[in-house]
Amino acid sequence: MTRVLYLIACAAGPAQFVDDGVRAAQADGWDVCLILTPSAARWWEPRMPDLVELTGHPVRSQYKLPWEKDQLPKADAMLVAPMSCTTLNKWGAGISDTLAIGLPSEAVHMGVPVAAMPYFNRAQGAQPAVARSIAVLREQGVLVLDGPDGYESHQPKQGNPRAYPWGNAVAGVRRLVAGG
Repeated sequence: MTRVLYLIACAAGPAQFVDDGVRAAQADGWDVCLILTPSAARWWEPRMPDLVELTGHPVRSQYKLPWEKDQLPKADAMLVAPMSCTTLNKWGAGISDTLAIGLPSEAVHMGVPVAAMPYFNRAQGAQPAVARSIAVLREQGVLVLDGPDGYESHQPKQGNPRAYPWGNAVAGVRRLVAGG
């Protein structure tokens, strides 16, 4: 039986290469369902059919209407990557105003393993709210992949979104699901 991973991508530079993240997770044996923040979905608008074909599932970016059925299978794990500074701080403050934040913020309290790997620069990371938000997520059981085993923030204006370490993110999920 194939495990289902919700890959949740925010509008941070590597989101333009989220297809690489999907392929990395698929190579690790996951059936990947893709959820994008509304801004990240705008980036992919002209190429959305490519993502649907790649995943075999609809790509979601909005909450469903109350009378609509779920379009995606139940998640066995979730990965928020790339996680923007905005998403990190909203999630850490308990603000789930998008599907991309609402799903993992609820899932972690329902026993679903959740990992998150950021992508933002050191100036953004220096904001006091960032350290608090990471601590809050970790207290809830979220595996935040920052630093050498995840993503180390870059100097402002010197990021390389193409080089985002999707393999580190998928490896983090694998460790989380394996219980270590």
